[in-house]
This record gives sequence, C-alpha cells and structure tokens, in this order.
Amino acid sequence: MSGWTQGLEGLLDGSVLIMIPLGVLIGIAVGAIPGLSATVGMALFLPFAFSLDPLTGLVLLLGIYNGACYAGAIPAVLIRTPGTPSSAATSLDGFPMAQSGRAGQALTISLFASVVGGLIGTVLLSLFSPVLADYALNFGSPEYFAIAVLALTIIASIGGDASMARGFVSAGIGLLVVSIGFDPIAGFPRLTFGNGDLAGGVQVIPLLVGMFGVAEALVQIEKLQIGSEIKQRIGAFRLSRREVRALGPTTAGSTAIGFVTGMLPGVGGDIGGYMAYNETRRFAKDRSQFGKGDPRGVAAAEAANNASNMGSLVPTFALGIPGNTQAAVLLGALLIAGVQPGPGLFDSNPELVFGSFLAMTLAYVCMLGIGLVGIRAWVRIIQVPAAYLWPLVLVFSVVGSYAVRTSTFDVVVTITAGVVGYLLTKGGFPLAPLLIAVIVGPLAEENFRRAMINNDGSASWLLQPLTASILALAALSVVVAVVRQRRERQRANLQEEPTTETREVHDA
Repeated sequence: MSGWTQGLEGLLDGSVLIMIPLGVLIGIAVGAIPGLSATVGMALFLPFAFSLDPLTGLVLLLGIYNGACYAGAIPAVLIRTPGTPSSAATSLDGFPMAQSGRAGQALTISLFASVVGGLIGTVLLSLFSPVLADYALNFGSPEYFAIAVLALTIIASIGGDASMARGFVSAGIGLLVVSIGFDPIAGFPRLTFGNGDLAGGVQVIPLLVGMFGVAEALVQIEKLQIGSEIKQRIGAFRLSRREVRALGPTTAGSTAIGFVTGMLPGVGGDIGGYMAYNETRRFAKDRSQFGKGDPRGVAAAEAANNASNMGSLVPTFALGIPGNTQAAVLLGALLIAGVQPGPGLFDSNPELVFGSFLAMTLAYVCMLGIGLVGIRAWVRIIQVPAAYLWPLVLVFSVVGSYAVRTSTFDVVVTITAGVVGYLLTKGGFPLAPLLIAVIVGPLAEENFRRAMINNDGSASWLLQPLTASILALAALSVVVAVVRQRRERQRANLQEEPTTETREVHDA
C-alpha cells in the first residue's frame, strides 16, 4: 500500500495535475486529425516531456496517448477516415450511423465506451502489472534475452499490410542503428567511422521525432490530403437510459477482449478493436444491422481499443518490453529520463508507477468531462487544411529535436531518420519493428553476452526450461504469422479469380 501512498503524494504536485487535462486536450486534437496518430503526437511532445521530471513528463505523454485513442473515433465516424489505426473498426458502423443522421449519437457512444474501457483497463493494469513484475524478479540474463527475442519476433511478424519479411528487415535496420556507439560490454566504438558525435550512439528523441514526425509529414505533404468538410446532419448527442443499458454487456465484454489482446506485445488496439467487433457480431441475436450503423459495433470497437492501450502497458511497466509502438515511445522517454522499466521499477520508483496509474484514472475522468463539453466542437478539428498542418509538424519536429541538447547533430539525425522513415513507408516497410528493435535490441545483446560470459562461453543456458519455453514461443509466433499470411494470400487469390472472369464475360 505504501506504493499507492507515494504515488498519491507525487500526483498531488501541481505540475502533475496540470499535465493531466493538458495531455488529454493535446491528445484529442492529435487523434481527431486524420493521419496525425498518437505516436506522432507523443514524439512531437517528447522533447518537452524530457525537460520535466519523470512523473510529470510521463503523465503528459499518457494523456496524449489516451486522448488520441479516443479522438481517433471522431474522423472515423464523420468521414470514414480513422484518426488513429486503433479506430479503424469504429468506422464500420460509426460512419453508416453518421450517414443516417446519427453522427452525434455515434460520437457520444464512442466517448462513453472509451472512458469505460479505459477506466476498467487501468484497474486491470494496476492489478496485473505488480504480479507480473514480482514473478519477473526471478528472471536472469537468459530469461531477459528470451523475452527480448520474443518481443522482436512478435512485433516484426505483425506489420499491418506489410509482409513479415519486410517487418524483419525493418527490425534489422533498427538493430543496426542501435549498435552504433560504444560496445556495452567491451567499451570499444562500433560503426562510428571516426565521428565523435556517433560515439555516444544515436539519441532516441531525434530518432523518434524523425521516424514518426518528419516521415509522416513527408508522406502526407506528398498526398496533400485536404480535410473533408462535414456535410451530413450530425443529429442528437443524447442517449436514452434504455440505449445505455443495452450497450452495457457489449462494452464490458469488449473491454476484457481488448485488455487481454493488448497484453500481447505487438498486437495493438487496432487488432483488439476488430476482435471485439467480430465477437460482438458473432454472439449478437440480431446481426442484420452490423455494418449498417449498429451502435453495438461502435461501443465494441472503442471499449476494446482503449482497454488494449492499458493492456499494452502491462509488459511495458512489468518487463520493460513495449506492448505497442506508443508504449515504446513511453519506454524511450523513461530510459532517457534515467528510469529503467522492468520488474525492479515497482520497488525502485513506486511513486512513478502508482502515480501514473492514478493519473490515468484522472485522465479518463477528465476525458469524459472534456468530451461532454467539447463534443460538438471536435468536428471542426478535422477541417484543418493539410497544406498548413504538415509543414507545421515539420517545423515543430526540427525545433523540438534541437531543443533537447541544442545540438545541430540531433537535427541532422531527425532529418535523416525522417527521410529513411519516408522511404521505408513508401516501400511498404513498417516502422514499428524498427522502433521496437531500437528499444529492445540493447536488452537482447547485453543479456545474451552476459549469459555467455556467466556460462564460460557455453550456450547450454539456452536449454534452461523457462528460457527454452520462451524461445519456443517466439519461434511459434513466426510460424503462425507465416501460416496466416499464406492463408490470406490464398483467400485473396480466390476472391480475385471470379472478379477476373466476370470482367472477361462483361468485355465479351
């Protein structure tokens, strides 16, 4: 209980309390703009968070994280363009509701489902994380190496629309980047090419800002997607008690699905939202309205993706393994601040951990209040012209990366990372595995080499029961990903064949 007491004391600091609503507001603004994901928003404000104490900076980033996840539903409902990837499933029924003049109702459902899913997810996070951390205290170098490999294989094999091979290539580039600098064991320089700026390695902040801020800005500037105006009728924002009661079971069940899904590294809220949506539709007595504007579809997707956000923080806090890309940004922020996430975090810095749990609870309460007050105004955010938005993102990215250490070399890193990220994105290579490799790579290397040294150069430690089990799970994740992608390709080929025949008959 002392941890909660220390967390409460840290939370009562004025600067921390201010950052809770500020982070939520920034997150809502970020998430409501199509293309400007939570990761981009967190990366842009990472330099500012770095200037604060660890708890205050973490609370700001968590507010952006949670606010953006909720707000991604706004453009998903209004213009069928998810503001964040996790809101993709929301558009399946949210946009048809908007087309039928029920956009206000869909936005209200998304708000309440997001808050309920996030609050329950936060409670589960506070219960599961300490238990997992206590168990992980018995881990040694072999177990940590195996966990790092598991994180790399799972996340590299889940690259969205990209192939698994491209995910591994992206992860390989990340491992190459993180190897720049002094060797962590022997202390000799690697890949520095005599450049003194590279001796300390590539700094995380300019890399993150470049990969997600600059790269996304370049992609969007090339497309110049202008925000569409909202032409359909918004409708009423109120929900009757009967409608609230009818959505209760869907929200509760989807929250559980989302949280469990989020705990699996690399799965993320977008998968959790679709899983909850599919299960809700499967067990519904009347499925006829799904895809045509069923409120249950909106509630399921939003409750699941917000709970998944909290689930992804379980391995982040307890093991030091990021559950998704946004959690990797949080992990990077902690590492930059000199805080080492993992099992020892709950004993070494309980104020930070339990303070962040309490702050997230308050953040969702703030989100409810801010959402109820501003829900009629959010529709204006998506009308920001892209021609103005993305050049500003470029400027903020460069200024932010320079402000951390007032180093022109960091600006070079940011621009270089942005160009590389842009080229990777254009080539269909996912950026998430690269970022995860940068975070997890040092953990894998250091623990592998320590394990080898402790065993006099023998690799027999790989056969220890727990280590072997985790590595087997990593191998299984790769096999499952390969089988899944082959089935998806076969299914796609079968769907294309009749379409081709139909076209031939039509042409004849």
